Amino acid sequence: MVETRERAEQTRQSAGPAERSAGGDSIFGHPAIDCDLHPAVPNTQALMPYFDDYWREQFVNRGVDRLNFAMSSSPPNAPFSARPDWRPKAGVPGSDFEMLKAQALDGFGVKYAIANVIHGAQAMHSEDMAAVFCRAVNDWLAKEWLDRDARLRGSILVPTENAELAVEEIERRAGDRRFVQVLLPAMGEKPLGRRAHWPIYRAAEKHGLPIAVHAGSTYRHAPTSTGWPSYFLEDYVNQSGAFESQLLSLISEGVFAKFPDIRFVFSESGFCWVPAFMWRAGKTWRGVRAEVPWVKTAPANLIREHVRFTLQPVDAPPDSDILEQIVEQLGSDDMLMFSTDYPHWHFEGTDALPRALAGDLARKVLHDNAMATYTRLHD
Repeated sequence: MVETRERAEQTRQSAGPAERSAGGDSIFGHPAIDCDLHPAVPNTQALMPYFDDYWREQFVNRGVDRLNFAMSSSPPNAPFSARPDWRPKAGVPGSDFEMLKAQALDGFGVKYAIANVIHGAQAMHSEDMAAVFCRAVNDWLAKEWLDRDARLRGSILVPTENAELAVEEIERRAGDRRFVQVLLPAMGEKPLGRRAHWPIYRAAEKHGLPIAVHAGSTYRHAPTSTGWPSYFLEDYVNQSGAFESQLLSLISEGVFAKFPDIRFVFSESGFCWVPAFMWRAGKTWRGVRAEVPWVKTAPANLIREHVRFTLQPVDAPPDSDILEQIVEQLGSDDMLMFSTDYPHWHFEGTDALPRALAGDLARKVLHDNAMATYTRLHD
């Protein structure tokens, strides 16, 4: 990794943003694809042009246009919503296109960046309103962001609590090849393996769209198994438990057997918990496999084949040797994909690639694994 860092420094000195954006190496010395970037809707007013006449009138009459539907887990003014060095002077972090372009696209020299818009649309109790807002957010993303930079790709926001409406939105947006995945929150009303979600997976598999499961909740239930927490610290740390539950649900309910070509991308989930999860899931499966006869492959192998994990924030100790051991315990070089999580506070800035990920593994994490996962990036 020392060699990679030295090359990165040479890249910074010799190549300007224009050269890097034209497809050259990133600041890490390899081509890079950012698999978790966060443009933000500045306010509901910005979405008003993307509602039809009926809903626009409804929202004005009901005062909805004056409400802010940013996810409550990331209040715009809270310190953890943006690193101080990536925070705009005014407005919501991630809402300034030119700033994001300079810092995240040109700054890192990425080949592509996948935009995940985290918005309260998915948490709305009205299924019709949720669908309308998801549609508007997707249209806003295409017009205000994807049209302005060829390196940007999008995730399709869908109303997660109504599979029929979610499928309609997938079908509507699937024709735009710049949308490369479907975005779901890590915690909702039902475990993701349940059959109520299967129409979403069927549509996604049909169009070659991975399912991105991103940290966050619709808060239909308490985000911990023992009830409602008091502090953000509890909520955020417990996200890893939610990812474990969802992964176990996907395996146990037979999603990977039913949809053999589907891929799931766990975003902001961390990955250091995965080896221990693989061992425990495999140990128990061997004892009770008659209960789930459709799970014919060991859980660890299903995970290696079907699930990918974005890099930032890295939930690893500072000792590079320990991280190397964890990566080795994953049993596959294909599972990790580079991300910055820009502009949130917990990503590592220009040190977003851990030193333990060096050599050929660095290239796979930075670029090759994403290219293999997102087939639409080959268009």
